[in-house]
Amino acid sequence: MIKNISNLGDAAVYCDFGKEVSQKINQNVIKYFNNIKDKNIEGITNITPSYNKLIISFDLSVTNYSKIKNLIENLSIEENNKNSNKLIEIPVCCENNYKLDHKRLEKILNFKFDRIIENFFNKEYFCYMTGFIAGMPFLGDLKENLRAKRLETPRVKVPKGSIGLTEQFCNIYTYESPGGWNIIGNTPLEIFNKNNQNSPALINPGNKVKFTQITQEEYDKIKN
Repeated sequence: MIKNISNLGDAAVYCDFGKEVSQKINQNVIKYFNNIKDKNIEGITNITPSYNKLIISFDLSVTNYSKIKNLIENLSIEENNKNSNKLIEIPVCCENNYKLDHKRLEKILNFKFDRIIENFFNKEYFCYMTGFIAGMPFLGDLKENLRAKRLETPRVKVPKGSIGLTEQFCNIYTYESPGGWNIIGNTPLEIFNKNNQNSPALINPGNKVKFTQITQEEYDKIKN
């Protein structure tokens, strides 16, 4: 399943599962991620999954690249279903000032915003990874008729809770931050809570997400 294992600096191992971005490959990444994480291997300090890569950081005073590489190559991978098939519903309001890029998307995609959000809500999404900012989920795969490039000039500030689209993915901004994704709405839910030590992220790699459309009144009720 792993195409290649190599050094990444002096204290990390880079596991390459291939160039393709697909759920099948990403599920293999997540299997390794979950199995290595569950084994609490001495010396490993961090494990970072992405679409088709896995980075394993380690403490050089405890272990080294050769030991970690050998461990990975001989690891018995067991099926871990703790995140698979878990469906999380995320309410989204696409009214008022939340749909920051609706006019841009109408022009690029060549149909009205009502049809854009109809297509967007009529699908389940798969969480490939989290990152960029803490707990931000990268969710695929958008229908082809919703795919648009990033903004030519990124925003300095994207509001917390914003739902963004770019190419084959959508995401949720867990904090206010810079960003260049096309914003179509906002969720009142807390997607990442750093004070929840057991499970700070509401959405994790391997989860499925279904967005549901809500009104401004419903948004305010949930928010408050």
